[in-house]
Order: sequence, then C-alpha cells, then structure tokens
Amino acid sequence: MFVSAQRQDAAHLGSEADLFIEAAAAAVSGGKRLRGRFCVAGWRVVEEASGPAGPAPADVVAAAASLEVFHAAALVHDDVIDNSDTRRGRPAAHRAMEASHRGAQWAGDAASFGRSAAILLGDLLVAWSDDLFEEGLTLAQPARAAAARGEYATMRREVTIGQFLDIAEESAFVTEPDERHAERALRVASLKSARYSIQQPLAIGAALSGADAAQSAALAAFGHPVGMAFQLRDDVLGVFGDERETGKPSGDDLREGKRTVLIAYAREALAPPARRIIDELLGDPTLDAGQISALQRTIVESGALERVEALIADYAREAERALSGARLGNAAVGELRDLARAATVRVT
Repeated sequence: MFVSAQRQDAAHLGSEADLFIEAAAAAVSGGKRLRGRFCVAGWRVVEEASGPAGPAPADVVAAAASLEVFHAAALVHDDVIDNSDTRRGRPAAHRAMEASHRGAQWAGDAASFGRSAAILLGDLLVAWSDDLFEEGLTLAQPARAAAARGEYATMRREVTIGQFLDIAEESAFVTEPDERHAERALRVASLKSARYSIQQPLAIGAALSGADAAQSAALAAFGHPVGMAFQLRDDVLGVFGDERETGKPSGDDLREGKRTVLIAYAREALAPPARRIIDELLGDPTLDAGQISALQRTIVESGALERVEALIADYAREAERALSGARLGNAAVGELRDLARAATVRVT
C-alpha cells in the first residue's frame, strides 16, 4: 500500500522516475523480515505483561515496516561498498541499475551509473523509512511516540558509525596488533548488527507499548547478545554457507575481504607464513572454488570455526538469562525465544 502510493506520487515524473521507484520496490521485497518481527515482539512482550495483547496496532506495524525499508537501504549501500554482485539470489541494486543503463543503450559508463543510482536509491529508501515511521507515530500516544523516535534515531546513528568502522577495519588492520583484530571485529558486530538488527527493533516495539525502565533493560540485555550471535552466525554463513540458502555465493565474504571475528581467530592461531597467505588471498574478487575451499579448510583446521560456534552458544546462554525474572508476558517471551533461535541457528 505504501509503495503503491509512492508509485502514484511519482507517476507524472517520467519513465526514468518509474525505473527508480521500481528499483526501490524490488529492494524491499524478500528477506526474513527479522527487524520488523523483533519490533512486533518487543511490543507484544511488554503488552502481554498486563494481559492479552491481540493483533499489533497500526503504529507498531508501521514501525516494523519502516525498519525493513531502512534495512533495504542499508543493504543497497552495503552492496555498493562491498562491490557485491548479488543480494537475495538476485542482482544487487547497483548491478540491476547498471543492466538497465545497458538495456536502454544510454550514454556513459554503465557501471558508474549503476553505483551512483544505487547510492541515490539507498537515500530514497531512507526517506521512505522516515515517512512510514513518522506516519505510524501519528497514531501513537505522544510519550510513546517520543520514546520510539529516540530509539529509532539511536539505531540510525549507530549502524552508520558501525558501517564506517567496518570499512575502516579493512584498511586499519595492518597497523593494529594481531591480538586486537578480534576485539575490533566484535565492536563492529555490536554496532553494525547486534544493536541494529535485534536490540533497537526490540526497543522501538517496547517503547510503543510503554515499557518501563526494568522491561527496557531486560530486553536490551536479551537483544544485544542475540544480535551478536546473529552476526557471528552470519559471518559463518558468509564463508561456509550454501548459496541456495543464503542467496550469495559460498565464500563471498572471503572474496570481499571481510575482517570478521572468524578471520581474526584464524589469523591468531596460524604461524606467520600461513597468516601471510590468508592476508594475500583475502579480498581477492577472482578467488576460484579451489582457493575458497583451501581457505575454508584452513579456517576449520585453525580452530576458528569451533571458537566462533562456542562464542555463539555463550551469547545464546547470556540472552536466555537476561529474561529470567523480568516482568514480561510469558507467552510472548516464549515466542521471543523462538525468534531468537531462528535468527542464530541457521542453515549452513
């Protein structure tokens, strides 16, 4: 409905604007809807502390939808930064816009057009997210709307800083002592993913339900470790995942040169010559299947995968403890735990 309204508003702007709007619509399709689901779960777990909640109201639904639109924007920009070719089993937005340029036989460099268009596409999606979020808040109680707005603003700032730290890590790691690489990677995971994907969506939903300080604290103590486990699982999938399940080629994070906790642990365990080989191969977009397989084997044999799996389990236990004794709806807490498991125990 919201996207249909955007199509109608832009209908008089010409065929190029139509192309842009359709690219935005394609960017918001698909995915697990994880952030929206945690937003609704945050509302429900507080709401049901006082009795049966019923369906989520319109302001919560709008907030959940706005988070998914914002996430689409982040993915579009992320794929430009990482020079990724695919997203969710389809061409990444900049590649799709590049193909549109070629298909229309426009003048100029198609790849440059695709990147520029995708940056603007991400900006448009951020604007859509703001519009949708604020539209929903008009239906909320003023105090709750203000609290939710504050949590949303925090999320936006932190994920942007986290994204910058992520690209800085790829440049700065050569000047940092090896023992600090895992620490830096965990800091990026906290800001770029844990807070953004789980903790803040929960907080936004809870704010719209009028959560008190104790409830908010319990959800934050639950959401952050779940988010950390989620990101670490994503790191594992980025190296070992099945393309049919992840929508991206196996080993794609290795080609993109992502300095994850998994890579940091592997480097820590290796002797300098083997470490240099990893450093030379990591980030090479031309890595073939044999080189990917060799890197995967090295990571497993170093014990890094086992360490990350243990850390995921530790975060899951920390999250479980956080909900004990909190004044939250029992049935909704069960649903929240199920959602957390789905986010952190995924197919490889």
